[in-house]
Amino acid sequence: MIFKLKKKKKMNQAPRSIKFTKITIALLSIFNLSNIGSLKAQEILRIGAIPDQNPEHLNRLYKVLSSELSEQLNVQVRYKPVTNYAAAVTAFRTGNLDLVWFGALTGVQARLQSNGSKVIAQRDIDEKFHSIFIANKKSSIQKINNINDLKTLKGKRFTFGSESSTSGRLIPQYFLNKAGVQLNDFKGASPGFSGSHDSTLMLVQSGSYEAGALSEEVWKRNLDKGRVDPSKVFVIWKTPSYHNYHWLAQGNLDKKFKKGFTKELTNVFLRFNEKSKKQKQILELFSAKKFIISKNENYNKIEKVGRKIGKIK
Repeated sequence: MIFKLKKKKKMNQAPRSIKFTKITIALLSIFNLSNIGSLKAQEILRIGAIPDQNPEHLNRLYKVLSSELSEQLNVQVRYKPVTNYAAAVTAFRTGNLDLVWFGALTGVQARLQSNGSKVIAQRDIDEKFHSIFIANKKSSIQKINNINDLKTLKGKRFTFGSESSTSGRLIPQYFLNKAGVQLNDFKGASPGFSGSHDSTLMLVQSGSYEAGALSEEVWKRNLDKGRVDPSKVFVIWKTPSYHNYHWLAQGNLDKKFKKGFTKELTNVFLRFNEKSKKQKQILELFSAKKFIISKNENYNKIEKVGRKIGKIK
């Protein structure tokens, strides 16, 4: 009788033990799933770029770039497009973007608002970048051989690109000012702002504006693709060289991902070459042969110019 009671007691305990185990496993599963979800969110490298060219080109470029970076770094990479230059700076400042392809001016603006952020790389062509001034052939504008001759643009219908563009506004305005041309000297007492280099080209070529300024790189690419009509538009002057586009990384990437991640990310860009089909495509879309190392100090002159014309305070 005693033996039977003990056996019955043990049989009653078994279901409680099993029930407790199931509850424990369930709780651990919920906890682990929560952690996995958190880890997955942290593993996403969010990249962006200033919308300086047509959306179709940018979407092609950053789709293939995101795929290559994800493969090389073994992390999820997500491209997040922005509506304008200011939105790119804001997204970087608030931490919504980890890595952004900036022009020199927007890069300086973003870096000054984000402690620890770092310029990590630029294209080979960004070391000696140029802006160009173009004119419609039906205008009375002639080729310019001297900076001071930019004063012949006074009274003309003139357009920049984006208000925050380095090659489409900052540098052109700097040289216009050196020639004694102020923004209220253009026809209508103000210039236009097309929003992008491609738009500037099309507006001047169509005759909507008599002249404008844009990136030499965008001009060359459109020329190669047959989008420039030499019978309608021509280059009147090219600026001296300056440092321009670059990758700007947040200062917390090593903490967010792993120690040495920023260096690893930089090296991925530096290793891009034309032997890889995908990397060749990326370089072609960037209009470059390779990426080279860069640093914050390369943009000190841009910061000075930005402060001078009131774009950096």
